[in-house]
Order: sequence, then structure tokens, then C-alpha cells
Amino acid sequence: MSASTPPGIVTLRRRCGKQSCRCVEGDPHETPALSYSVEGRTKMLTLSEAEVEEVKKALGRYEAARGELEARALAGIETLRSRRQRSEAGARRR
Repeated sequence: MSASTPPGIVTLRRRCGKQSCRCVEGDPHETPALSYSVEGRTKMLTLSEAEVEEVKKALGRYEAARGELEARALAGIETLRSRRQRSEAGARRR
């Protein structure tokens, strides 16, 4: 149901700008980052290696909660549809 991009961990690859660094030759620095959306705009938060596992667990909890919310929303929609169908069927009988 949601149109926003779910949060996730991505790997940023970039050059530091130092002339003597390995990244000048095409071996960019890699940094893990949390990608998430706020008001339709993608944001990035760089992570330390120590934070990656903690954030992965939090994302798992987020996905579980999101799935539960989605299921509840769909159940509510189905309840509304059923109620409308019963109401319309009763109105036709009159």
C-alpha cells in the first residue's frame, strides 16, 4: 500500500580526493549507510561497521511491524467492502 521506499542498508562508494590514495586508481572507499525516506526525499546516514548489525536487526523489526500494519489495513478494507456489499444487498431487497 505504501508508495515510499522502505529503509535499507546501502554501500556508498566514493573517492576521498587525496592524490596519493588508492581511490584515484578506481578502487573507491566503501562506507555502509542507512537509506531512508522523509517527506518523499531520500536521506542517507553513514554507519560505522559496529552499527551495521544493530541497524540490520532494527530494519528486521521495522519490516515485521510494517507487514503487520499492512495486514491490519487490508483486513479493515475487506471488512468495509463486506459491510458495503451487505448494505447494498439489503437496499436492493426493499
